Amino acid sequence: MHTLQQLRSGALAGLQRVSLRCGLREFPDELFQLAEHLEILDLSGNQLSSLPDTLPRLQRLRILFCSDNCFTELPAVLGQCPQLRMIGFKANQIRSVPAGSLPVQLRWLTLTDNQITSLPAQIGACTQLQKLLLAGNQLRQLPPSLAACQRLELLRIAANQLDGLPDWLFTLPRLSWLAFGGNPFCATQEDAALARSQTELPDIPWPALQIQHLLGEGASGRIYQAQRGDAGTAQTLALKLFKGHMTSDGLPRTEMAACIAAGQHAQLIPLLGRIREQSEGLDGLAMALLGPEFRPLAGPPSLDSCTRDVYPADCQFALEQALDIATGMADALRHLHAHGILHGDVYAHNTLYTAQGQTRLSDFGAASLYPVAQSALAARLQRLEARAFGCLLEELLERCAVPESQQALYASLQTLRDDCLCAVPAQRPLLTEITKRLAAARQTT
Repeated sequence: MHTLQQLRSGALAGLQRVSLRCGLREFPDELFQLAEHLEILDLSGNQLSSLPDTLPRLQRLRILFCSDNCFTELPAVLGQCPQLRMIGFKANQIRSVPAGSLPVQLRWLTLTDNQITSLPAQIGACTQLQKLLLAGNQLRQLPPSLAACQRLELLRIAANQLDGLPDWLFTLPRLSWLAFGGNPFCATQEDAALARSQTELPDIPWPALQIQHLLGEGASGRIYQAQRGDAGTAQTLALKLFKGHMTSDGLPRTEMAACIAAGQHAQLIPLLGRIREQSEGLDGLAMALLGPEFRPLAGPPSLDSCTRDVYPADCQFALEQALDIATGMADALRHLHAHGILHGDVYAHNTLYTAQGQTRLSDFGAASLYPVAQSALAARLQRLEARAFGCLLEELLERCAVPESQQALYASLQTLRDDCLCAVPAQRPLLTEITKRLAAARQTT
């Protein structure tokens, strides 16, 4: 974090990344003195409502964050910035997105938690677009021109006013991570899951819990280690408290519904109860506490990797270990889809594993519920999630040293990977087939 005083004194000269959160009402002209080097500019958490027409003078600017400001319109000047690849305007008051505001070279656009009712057809010209976050707006439809964005991989359209998913969405060759919960067409499934929780899921009163320490934090909430009961009968558990009314993926309400609807499975973290009487009015869920031997496979995507997770440089897996992880994740997904749940965020950073090959699929923040009885829709969503699984399998195989004796197993997993990544979504395997093929591959070990 930098200060306005540092900027004006020249102390920020030569920096590639600058972050100013100091109540700004106007864009500081002194930033143009950094034009020779400035590539990433974060002006989030201010009181800005406009950007200067001279913004393209920042010729090297490729990433701009202006979340939590006062914009009512996405600035048209953004479309004139020659290197701008990533734009973030979360939690403003944006109602309109002018056609000229979207640079054609755009890779990542975040407009979560605004008041947008429609997107311009010109978004279809952004053919490099990989990541599009639109949760928490007022969209009633997606522009058909978005079908031209053939590189789109991650799409968040939860908590809008959509009455369904367009057919062309399921033809996108690279779409792998989708969140659509909290729209009118999902309400029946979400309401049913939450209603079941009233009778099937125990209520855990907040006063009965003793918070011990923070275990982690994600987009939708914080996870704490907590203790329930007296010292002699104490139960240690994990407590997830949802924060705010909107996340980059969607609504906490939808995440709760998905967690409840998922039920029990060996590769899911057991749900123990729903928190009530929380003093700040936050929703919460109690889950089984995993041991310290469980750890994420990788870190989340970076600004540069955009949609792909970041692994430690020295990360390697034995092929049997990769097979164990892949098998566990595939079976968890098969189980979820049998219950009408699209996880929406099948990533290595949401895959917890142990050195012995135990796995748990975590984080339902992007999950969406759908009617299993609609078989055509169910198959399309499975094949979309199959590509996310294919990306995970690809990353595992890239980090395997394969002895000659395991070449047959490796070849079968490569073929499954390729089939899951097929550019024609309708030709990808369903999750039941994926689990069967993994079981067959194990016979070659």
